[in-house]
Amino acid sequence: MQIHVVQRGESLWSISRRYGVALNEIAAANQLPDPNRLVPGLALVIPTPSPGPKPTIDVNAFTFQFSPAGAQEVRREGRNLTYMSPFAYRIRSDGTLETIDDTALIQAAVATRVVPMMAITNFTSRELGTDRAHAVLSSTAVQDRLLNNIVAIMRNKGYRGLNIDFENVLSADRQAYNAFLQRAVNRLHAENYFVSTSLAPKTSGAQRGLLYEAHDYPAHGRIADFVVLMTYEWGYRLGPPRAISPVNLIRGVLDYAVSVIPRNKILMGFQIYARDWRIPHRPGMQAETISNQEAVRRAVQHGAVIQYDWTAQSPYFRYWDARGQGHEVWFEDARSAQAKFNLVKSYRLRGLSYWVLGYPFPQNWLLLEDNFTVRKR
Repeated sequence: MQIHVVQRGESLWSISRRYGVALNEIAAANQLPDPNRLVPGLALVIPTPSPGPKPTIDVNAFTFQFSPAGAQEVRREGRNLTYMSPFAYRIRSDGTLETIDDTALIQAAVATRVVPMMAITNFTSRELGTDRAHAVLSSTAVQDRLLNNIVAIMRNKGYRGLNIDFENVLSADRQAYNAFLQRAVNRLHAENYFVSTSLAPKTSGAQRGLLYEAHDYPAHGRIADFVVLMTYEWGYRLGPPRAISPVNLIRGVLDYAVSVIPRNKILMGFQIYARDWRIPHRPGMQAETISNQEAVRRAVQHGAVIQYDWTAQSPYFRYWDARGQGHEVWFEDARSAQAKFNLVKSYRLRGLSYWVLGYPFPQNWLLLEDNFTVRKR
């Protein structure tokens, strides 16, 4: 593949002539909202073969889309996935689990040779989940009940592994969390299941804050079969506009991670959605989460010029809607996806973990196939 950034005055016809690739092939590869309207700064994937060997990696994707459309997306993208993880079974303080309707997703995964990975968590977008995690981590009896329930679901549903995503855990519960991970691994390995964990994006072992302190990178790297680094959400929906997963900040997390966790146990997180903030931003204002395809559509609709932050390796643009309200959009394109793939290669990581399916990003999947061979287990 090649990447072409649209310059002022260029058309799809002139670009197709330049690369010797049919106009309709370029339009289809990028799923352009209107092939006759290109905006400056738009990054296009040009479908040309890339020579040379490709590294083999693991690829996971989380999904919370439990509709038939969610299962259809798993079937469509399954060739590019090693694992698929419906998000998520939420723990209760007594060791039981809130259920989810994941049957269709698991069936779609199995049909495309994707390993279903069960995910458990303690939080929601409305509740930190600190108290739930504390209740479980404070009692081995509750932990045993939780693990029994997990194993029962995995046997019944056909899961092959578990992802543990406990967030906002008290610093005082750090050692208890590590001990629970070891108990979980001992129990699940005996049943021939693997165990992974999700980790907040830390740059040192001394990083302060509720999100970080109980996440012990060396312990997780030693105990779990692999870890998912949640290297996204710097551009938070309730915060000011900025790149959601800036490469310069991801690099800081990876520098620390590879110093205490084996590289072949690390999946780097990659968000595949965009955000549209109203500007000027004020506290309490919430950004709209949209697909990267929708971001491009809005840029074309409003005639915006797409800029590129070379430090963050992320595209963005501003526009004004019909009511005169200003907007700032940060999204992912072919350039930013390639920059993240380059990180996986340069750090020699186990692979990638996408958060989250349900937001169309066709360029990502084309570039993934061009850069890597996805391992099937």
